[in-house]
Order: sequence, then C-alpha cells, then structure tokens
Amino acid sequence: MSLYDYGLGTLSQYDLTADRSARTRGALLCYTSQGLMVLREFHGSEKKLKKQQELLLMLQKNGINTDYYIENTAGDLLSKDKDDLTFTLQHWYEGRECDTKSREDILKSVVTLAKLHTVSKMEPIEEYREESLKEEYERHNREIRKIRKFIRKKGASCVFEKEFLASVEWFLQRGELAITLLEESDYDRLREKSWQEGCICHGEYNQHNVLILKNSTAVTNFDHWNYDVQMADLYRFMRKILEKYNWDLKLANEMLKTYHTIRPISYPEWQNLKVRFTYPEKYWKLANHYYSHKKTWISEKNVEKLNNLISQKEIWKNFAQNCFEFYPF
Repeated sequence: MSLYDYGLGTLSQYDLTADRSARTRGALLCYTSQGLMVLREFHGSEKKLKKQQELLLMLQKNGINTDYYIENTAGDLLSKDKDDLTFTLQHWYEGRECDTKSREDILKSVVTLAKLHTVSKMEPIEEYREESLKEEYERHNREIRKIRKFIRKKGASCVFEKEFLASVEWFLQRGELAITLLEESDYDRLREKSWQEGCICHGEYNQHNVLILKNSTAVTNFDHWNYDVQMADLYRFMRKILEKYNWDLKLANEMLKTYHTIRPISYPEWQNLKVRFTYPEKYWKLANHYYSHKKTWISEKNVEKLNNLISQKEIWKNFAQNCFEFYPF
C-alpha cells in the first residue's frame, strides 16, 4: 500500500470519506461530500503553517481563491495517520493549471497576482522576511566565482564545464552590473517601505500554482510565502513565461500594463524589476545545481539549458534595457 493510501485513513479525523481519489503533484486529490480536497504529507514548520492559514483565510475574505487548510475534528491543521506520518487537508478547486501557450491564461494570472498583491499585507514578522537582494546577488556572484575556480583547477572535462568556462565572464559582468544598478536605485527605501507595510509575496508564483477555473482563478501552494518587495513575484512569473517566448517585448509590455492597471507599479518598483531582469539568475541556478551535485556525469538537459542561455544572452540583455527604458512604458 502506498504512502497516500495510508494517508487516506486520516480523513476519518475530519468526519469525511472520499468517494474516489487521484494522484496530483506530490499529493492526493480527494473527492468528498464536502467538495474537492487535497491530502498532503507535511514536513514544514507548524508555526509558519498557522500563519499561512491566517494569510489564506484573509485572502479568501478579500475575494482571492486559495487552497486554505481544513481543521480536523480536534480543531488542528495537522493530522497523524497510524504510522505517525503527518498530513494536512486543503480545500481545492476543479480547474487546470495556467497554460503558458495561452496569452489569455497568462494575462489572467497577471490580473490575479495584481489583486493578490493589493490585499496581501499582514503585521511584519522578522522570521519570515526575505533576505536583501544585494546580499543574495553578492552571495550568488561569490558562488559563480567559486565554481569557476573549481572547474579551472580540476580542468574542464565535459561539455557543460567547457561551455561554462567559455561564458562565465560575460554572465559575471551582468551579475556585477545588477548590483551596481541596485545600489544606484532606491532599493533600500523600497525594501523598508514594503516591510513597514507588511507586504507579502507568494514566493513561488508560477504557472503551476495558478488554477484557471470556469469563471475565475485560484492561487495555490503558498509554502514559500514571505515578506518582500512584491515585484519579486511579478519578476518570477514574467521570467518563467518570457523564457518560453524568447524574451518577447510585446508580451512583456502587455503583462506589465495589465498588472499596472490594477496595482500601479511605482518608479522604485520599476527600477527593481529592471535590476531583477539584469541579474543572470538562471545561469547561477544551473551552475549551482552542477556544483552542489558534484556529478561526474551531467545530464544532457542541463547542457541544453546552458546552451539556450548562452544563445539567448544578447536578446535577454537587450530585453532588460529596452523593456524598462521608459517609466511607465
């Protein structure tokens, strides 16, 4: 019997039974008399979960559909099965993930994000504050240099290592430029303002976490929520989409205008988006994945990703410059 079949037994703690169930991303969809639910094994912090539930219920109250948690009959958000494994049960929706091939879906997701950001504010808690972008970029640049040194020392013996060494200087320069632009911008004040206002980010706003429903949308998987400049979410969503569209300026402008119409983007936030699109995040991520796994064999998929980044580098560089040249568009 699988882990999820065992977990199904915890439904009795909610006075619920499932007519049927189906696998979904790392969880079990349960069709119950009280609607669609998701049963998931829990590994996080109970303290943060309670705060997350507070956020989700607040968003629900403000008209944002979310995957809020269901309390069991004891009034708890966590339930243990007979093997002492911990599970959560969440309200879920009949819908499909945002289709990145559909401009309509993409813009619906941007509208949802703008509405989400408008109401996503709670009393600031230092524990859940995201680190400063400057600290993050400086750390990432150090890691890229460390990987460069590691490969040079041992000698590049595979395609990934050779391509990395041939391209690293260009991408490091972009990383340094992002820090310079950040220092020249009003980032510190923007970050402090966002913090004082208790601005919350979803933390992982992407196509997989937006469900397109019959007449609306739903946002799911808030496990990475944090206090930060909310442009972090908009950047993350746009980057994921634009990578698939070869950095299409027209689509980027549509997304920015759609967001701006609902939740106006301030000039410091505009500058912040430019900085984020200047930093070679995907390049760092690939290099870091290579180094942390210390693989003797590197997957063809990662070599392909690196080659794509290198081949798109000029388009990506021009995108950051052109897209944010004039405020606000």
